[in-house]
Amino acid sequence: MATLPTYRWRLAPDGLATRRQLRARGLRPGGQDVAAQIERPRRRREPLVAYLYEIERAKPVRPMTSAKWAALAKANAARRICPECRRDAGYVIPPSLGMCTPCAYPEEQRAA
Repeated sequence: MATLPTYRWRLAPDGLATRRQLRARGLRPGGQDVAAQIERPRRRREPLVAYLYEIERAKPVRPMTSAKWAALAKANAARRICPECRRDAGYVIPPSLGMCTPCAYPEEQRAA
């Protein structure tokens, strides 16, 4: 069983990047295995670990198709519809409430 090379925070060699760093460059790992990991120490807790990928082997991000854009717009619109009153709330309904604010806090409770 081979172990991954581990580097300390901010000391990774050039040519390696995290997923977020790849995405900022318009790249994705593209199926490659993790090349190394980086650890960020924390007090009284386990260190944070981020996986590193080789930039040379990364592939460009696939562009969004019109069908994907339409599906994303439909999903975001569904998050705005209140399941109680079936109206567009004008904002994404918080999962903690599960309904729009007027339905969650009716007038009777607000007046008290």
